[in-house]
Amino acid sequence: MTVDEALTHATLPVQTAGHVFFGLARNASYEAAKRGDFETIKIGGKIVVPVAPIAARLGLQMKIGTRAA
Repeated sequence: MTVDEALTHATLPVQTAGHVFFGLARNASYEAAKRGDFETIKIGGKIVVPVAPIAARLGLQMKIGTRAA
């Protein structure tokens, strides 16, 4: 997944968000989420990352409802 594709989603799995936005591997992504380096939402047993706060932090514009070019 590219950054442009990620910006079309409201949330992403922890591993995907860590990799796409910060270049982290799986374990490093989960460790960063656990430390609170990026926001997470727990829904039942699943943890997801809202994309909007990361986009804002990195100065990127969300593209919800559009397809990545």
